[in-house]
Amino acid sequence: MKFGETFMEYLQAEEGLDKFSPHVEYKRLKKVLKSCRACRAALKESNSNGGQQEDHENEGSEICRLESCQLCDQNFFAELKKEASDIAGCFSSRVRRLLQLHTAPGIQKYLVTLRQCFKNDQQAMMQECQILIEYAMMNAIAMQKILKKYDKVHCSVTGRNFKSKMRSERLEILQSPWLIELGALYMNFNESNGGKSNVIFSQFSCNLSDTGSIMTLKVPDSVKLEYDLTCPICLDTVFNPYALSCGHLFCKSCACTAASVMIFQGIRAASNLSKCPVCREVGTYANAVHMLELDLLQKKRFKQYWKERHASERAEMVKQSKIFWDNQTRYAVGF
Repeated sequence: MKFGETFMEYLQAEEGLDKFSPHVEYKRLKKVLKSCRACRAALKESNSNGGQQEDHENEGSEICRLESCQLCDQNFFAELKKEASDIAGCFSSRVRRLLQLHTAPGIQKYLVTLRQCFKNDQQAMMQECQILIEYAMMNAIAMQKILKKYDKVHCSVTGRNFKSKMRSERLEILQSPWLIELGALYMNFNESNGGKSNVIFSQFSCNLSDTGSIMTLKVPDSVKLEYDLTCPICLDTVFNPYALSCGHLFCKSCACTAASVMIFQGIRAASNLSKCPVCREVGTYANAVHMLELDLLQKKRFKQYWKERHASERAEMVKQSKIFWDNQTRYAVGF
């Protein structure tokens, strides 16, 4: 079965998604490319019937160039970028809502626990996790295939360049830290149920390496994704991890040190001019994501490692706090 048919069946059969949820208009975009290919074929036939070489070059450049195609680019890339933005926004908002139910802080946690005494939402949360991972994968595959088809029709690398541009603008859903959080949520569910989640999550699997530095996500169509969980600063597995808005993962203590803020102040205390230590992008600290599910998974899987890192971070936090308040006292007293 071709992917177009598979994708349409997925859209028709997906019950957990709202029918108004954004998705890649694969069939319509494919028709745009098909019409462009028909124009190319008609142009080639007219030229083979005795058209002059000069007319061939002029007319060909007007209808469809090798590097760019004004006829379909006007509708193709603008529409695809809007769809990618809508999909990324929908995906992140729904994942954030799901994670808030599982790792609710403070009083919310007690309210969720009280609610579970009357109604167990864990099954529904597991199904929502599966739906969201499949939603991300199917739309990402559809986008990859339509861009590959664009390059094939136009004999260019414009589709590949557009994909790189989407990644730089953080519209590439497979590189989203929220997908890593969903994978960690899946494994947390699986461990809490003694491995019974594999029955529900039969279409894909998620694993963590023995050292905890690599997360592997396998989905339909033999797609295998690997996420490096090594902190680029301390070169150890991330602890109390945060993902900056550029997508790079760091330990909380490492990210705070790089931004010249103290651990107890938190990452969001960093200046708006602070840069990512890896890509050097400015302003990535403001919308940093605390990877609570990943931290919880590490706490369960690597208890000794987590305890050692926790004790080390706490000792450093107390030390920095003492230095900070000693300096504040000296400043207030005047010596």
